[in-house]
Amino acid sequence: MAYVDGDPAGYVLYAPPSFVPGATTFPTAPVSEDAVLLMTAMIRPEHADAGLGRMLVQAVAKDLLKRGGIRAVEAFGDVRAPRDGYGGCVLPADFLLRVGFKTHRTHGRYPRMRLELKSVLTWREEVEHALERLMGVVRPARPVSPAAERDHRGPPTG
Repeated sequence: MAYVDGDPAGYVLYAPPSFVPGATTFPTAPVSEDAVLLMTAMIRPEHADAGLGRMLVQAVAKDLLKRGGIRAVEAFGDVRAPRDGYGGCVLPADFLLRVGFKTHRTHGRYPRMRLELKSVLTWREEVEHALERLMGVVRPARPVSPAAERDHRGPPTG
């Protein structure tokens, strides 16, 4: 769940494919054995285009990385879904592409999309290294002792 100012703004649902028996009815099924299925997601219209969908997908990846033993997240995309996807169960394929999924098995309507967790890990590591380099360049100001400040101003006058 994602909250904005304490109010629910969106959610994602994901599970091992064995817990989603309806997934076998998609023409691009089955979900790979090394993957978890992202079943659906929803962002309230007033919070669309604020990055919450990407944040929720990243939270899924982070959770799965902590659990270990899972290599990817897969989802069935819908190439005909409206761009906002509000109210649909199957996620728009273009949304999945925007948040890092790649087409794993093509289909005219319901491609199976895949997000490799190692690519998410690599991206996260690159960001962390960039922040470390930035923090190495931008150092916090050192506190100045009263004696050093006095020495800088010179002796007291008058």
